[in-house]
Amino acid sequence: MLSGFNTDCLYDGKLYHIQTEDHGAANPSVVTLLYQGGAIIASKKTCYADILKADCLPAVVRDLMDEQHKAMLRDLRAGKFDALDPSKRHEIWSPDEATAKSLDELILDYLSREERAP
Repeated sequence: MLSGFNTDCLYDGKLYHIQTEDHGAANPSVVTLLYQGGAIIASKKTCYADILKADCLPAVVRDLMDEQHKAMLRDLRAGKFDALDPSKRHEIWSPDEATAKSLDELILDYLSREERAP
């Protein structure tokens, strides 16, 4: 089992934490987690069971960890996870509207709001 990577990154005024770890030969996988505000908002898992007998396994796993960690950072900076950030989600309807309208009415309201959105 190799030691992992941890990176804090400021993006769009918020602090994110990326953690990548190797689970070792007993559970041959590399896992990268993206945290925001203590909550996991994205993850990536890559299994490497098919290369366990490789002579240079530690180097290959280290490269896999490094690339997966950097890919998560690139995706964060590219805005790939913006929709997962609760502060960037928009509410389609209020709870009071939801109980007072039929599903068809809610869908029509949603579609008309989407048409007006910039």
